[in-house]
Amino acid sequence: MKSGAPAAPHAASADRTPGEDTALLLSPPVPRAGWRVLPARVLALCTVELQKLRHDRTELYTRAVQPALWLLIFGQTFTRIRAIPTGGIPYIDYMAPGIIAQSAMFIAIFYGIQIIWERDAGILSKLLVTPTPRSALITGKAFAAGVKSLVQAIVVIVIAALLGVALTWNPLKLLGVALAVVLASVFFSCLSMTIAGIVLNRDRLMGFGQAITMPLFFGSNALYPVSVMPGWLQAVSKVNPLSYQVDALRGLLLGTPSHPAADFGVLTIAAALGITAASALLGRLAR
Repeated sequence: MKSGAPAAPHAASADRTPGEDTALLLSPPVPRAGWRVLPARVLALCTVELQKLRHDRTELYTRAVQPALWLLIFGQTFTRIRAIPTGGIPYIDYMAPGIIAQSAMFIAIFYGIQIIWERDAGILSKLLVTPTPRSALITGKAFAAGVKSLVQAIVVIVIAALLGVALTWNPLKLLGVALAVVLASVFFSCLSMTIAGIVLNRDRLMGFGQAITMPLFFGSNALYPVSVMPGWLQAVSKVNPLSYQVDALRGLLLGTPSHPAADFGVLTIAAALGITAASALLGRLAR
């Protein structure tokens, strides 16, 4: 009977085929798809905007001055003279949703300046070499603009309430107000970033922004009903997303007749088209 020590196990070859346990060490992970990275990108950029507001509230205070003057001077004056048909509600109540929409638009429409600044600082080129899709970058920035505009809208709502405007405080309707503000801000910020991708210059963008804000505002139902407009301006109002935002805000905050399905449908389509256009021009901006 033979006896001996058990045979030693064969030494593993150093160049054997790697198993599943070492696969991730030798090959990079597959980048996440755009739809998976989009929520994280949006959340990150929205958080950045909220941190900016927390550290520097000066912009928030200064931007609240203009809507307050609109409500105090224009609103109270036209309430007294009863020059504009409002369906039986005080004019200051009628115009308050329009001023909320205007103040949010004024923030979003100049958002392209920030992306030009990021290009000049070299930040945009660094973002573009990451696996993040361009559409996710644009969507994140657009919803960050929406968050910033929403904070501004809350300030205007508080000012309107202090002036005696009869607004609803129904939580579900206020959520609808927030959605309308964010969707419209997404469109206007993407419009600004699209223009930035065309003009490639901050000064030119400022000129274009100033040139289109007043026509967008006065070519909507923010200050007066569509029925009192001349025919050509009524046609402009029908293709102006701001008109649909104001109609939605008016119906939610004041309970006036509105068209919520059409309003939110147009705002959603406009936001999607804006993201598509801005994403297509993002590469040109970074060259």
